[in-house]
Amino acid sequence: MLSKLLKPFHLDNDNLIRIGPNFDGGYVFDKRIIKLVKTIITCGLNDDWEFEKEFLKLNTKCNVIAYDHTINNDYWIKRFKKNIIFFLKLKKITPKQIIDIFKYIDYRFFFKKKNKHFLLKIGRDSINGKEISINSVINNLDHILLKIDIEGDEYKILYDIKENSQKILCLIIEFHNISENIKLIENFIQENQILKLIHIHGNNFAGTNNNGDPNSLELTFINSAKIELNLIKTKKNFPINGIDYPNWKRQRDINLKFDG
Repeated sequence: MLSKLLKPFHLDNDNLIRIGPNFDGGYVFDKRIIKLVKTIITCGLNDDWEFEKEFLKLNTKCNVIAYDHTINNDYWIKRFKKNIIFFLKLKKITPKQIIDIFKYIDYRFFFKKKNKHFLLKIGRDSINGKEISINSVINNLDHILLKIDIEGDEYKILYDIKENSQKILCLIIEFHNISENIKLIENFIQENQILKLIHIHGNNFAGTNNNGDPNSLELTFINSAKIELNLIKTKKNFPINGIDYPNWKRQRDINLKFDG
C-alpha cells in the first residue's frame, strides 16, 4: 500500500489531458497550463520525443530544451545497425517499424532551430563540462514544464527542483526504486509549498514489490500559486479509465492502493 502522502489532490477529469502515446512516453497533466508554458525542459530523452512534438502542436510558441548524455553518435550508429538486423529478420513489417529505423532523421528535424538537445548529464555543475545542474538549466527561464526521467538520479536533484519551484508550472517526474527511496519522495511532497501532486501512475515496466506496489511511479505536480487548485485529496481510483494506459501494453496496468 502506498503512503497517503502520494494520493493526489483532486482535479476534475475535464482538466486532465494525456499527451504522447497511449503507452510508455505518454503523460497526464493539467491542460490549463498548456498555453502558459514558455519552455519544456526534458531531462532524460532516450529515443522518444512524441510528448514534446504533440505539446508543440498545441502551443507553437514554446520550445524544447533536452538533456541526455547517452543519445550521442555511438548510440545512433548502434541503434541503426540493430534495427537493420531486426528489419531483415522480419517476415511481416509494420509502417511503425519502418519509421523506427529512420528515427535519427526525425531527431535531426525536431532538434533544430528553437529546439535543442545537449549531451549533458543532469546532476551538479562540473568542471569537465559533462554535467549540469537544474539551477543552471533553469537559470533565467520561467513558465517551465519540467519533465524528468533519469533512471534514479532524480533523487540527487530534488532539493534544486524545490528551490526553483516558483519557475515551474508543471513537473512530470518518474521516481525509480520506490521502496528504497519512499522517504525522499514523501519529504519532497510535504516540503514543497508550491508544487502540488495532481496525478499518479505506476509504471508496469518495473513491476511491483511484495506488497503489490509499483517499483516506479510517474507523478505530476502543478504550480498551485499560478493554477487554481482545491487542496482536497482525491477519491479517484488509479489508474483512471480512458486517461491512463499501461506503459507496457502486454501487461495489465497496476492498480494503486493508499493507506488513507
